[in-house]
Amino acid sequence: MKVAVIVPAYNEAARLAGVLTPLLAAPEVDEIVVVDDGSSDDTAAVARRFCRQSSRLRLIELSENQGKGGAMRWGARNTDADVLLFLDADLIGLKPEHLSALIEPVARGDAEMTMGVFRGGGFATDLSHLFAPGITGQRALGRHAFLSLTAVQRARYGVETLINHQARAQRWRIAHVVLQGVSHPVKERKIGPIRGTLARLRMYAEIARVLVESRRPHEEPEVTLERAAAAEYRDTGPLEEGGGARG
Repeated sequence: MKVAVIVPAYNEAARLAGVLTPLLAAPEVDEIVVVDDGSSDDTAAVARRFCRQSSRLRLIELSENQGKGGAMRWGARNTDADVLLFLDADLIGLKPEHLSALIEPVARGDAEMTMGVFRGGGFATDLSHLFAPGITGQRALGRHAFLSLTAVQRARYGVETLINHQARAQRWRIAHVVLQGVSHPVKERKIGPIRGTLARLRMYAEIARVLVESRRPHEEPEVTLERAAAAEYRDTGPLEEGGGARG
């Protein structure tokens, strides 16, 4: 059973290495796909450096920011793995054993989806996951199950809420996995108090929009070249332009 890790990344040059390093040390991971979601910093350059270290890692660069949901879907469409593990690009304290704990229940067939819950990594992130454990970017599920979800492409930061809603509607078995010692920087610390607060408000607005729209069925639009161009990079150099995706 092939396992791919999808890492959506937007302006995470300073933090991406902290996620890719333990990923490359995890034997369960067959493929790593970093999706640079139109970053304006050196996120892609950091990913390329890791591509040169391992043929397991690929970089997909999107020409325009698609939002988290869009980046996740780009990654999923560009792998043929059986199991997908989605991880945030700014994690602190991630270790290979955390990856195993997230992947194994899905790979064994014990759960349709696992969700990572922060504990012991920081007061703010522990508190947020205590009250809202479903708002987590750390989750594993089958690729076909993920691609069956509707409206992911335009969910942006509301994608976690959308996945949770549709998973419950389909009666998926969901396992919560404690990620001891893992956290990520809060937005206000990462990009400053004003910009961070505005970003948080936008995130809440996108979550609220998903909650409202989840009551109405939507068809998932196809990812086309008109929506975003993409370039793929491996350790051997650029492979293709234009974002051709596997179905």
